[in-house]
Amino acid sequence: MWTSLLKHEIESSFRAAAGLLGMVDDDTLNWKPPTGSNWMTTGQLLHHLTDACGGTFKGFVTGDWGFPAGVDPSQLPPDEMLPPAEKLPCCSSVAEAKRRLAADHQTALAMLAQCSEERLAKEPAPAPWDPRPMPLGHRLLGMVGHLELHKAQLFYYLKLQGKPVNTMHMYGM
Repeated sequence: MWTSLLKHEIESSFRAAAGLLGMVDDDTLNWKPPTGSNWMTTGQLLHHLTDACGGTFKGFVTGDWGFPAGVDPSQLPPDEMLPPAEKLPCCSSVAEAKRRLAADHQTALAMLAQCSEERLAKEPAPAPWDPRPMPLGHRLLGMVGHLELHKAQLFYYLKLQGKPVNTMHMYGM
């Protein structure tokens, strides 16, 4: 049950994200909404979108969150765990973002392949940002949801930039 659900959601989300990514122009990578604060630029959003799922799957499945040796993520101050937008990394091109998205997609599938149904249903999976125990399958589904949220953010960035996006683009149709 978990495996087929997660595979379906992974494929659907990455397909739609790739379609939206194909509508981004390199000359808009520095664009961000003109009102409000703490907005990522389009390039920062692409960078975040392209590691929103597979990288976190790897953390939950293997325990490797990519922190330097000796760093306990539970001891990081909030602004280091979730830095403000201006401190976030940025993709330098749409081509880079496409490569990163494809790699993240493959990582998500590879990590899922390492999990049995039993493990997905029963293994507690605390997160560095949320230590509450939750079954691994729920956590992984939440990370697909994370990709979905940033895909929707990219949809609205494109809409605000005047791109002709519609509901079909949002769902990869």
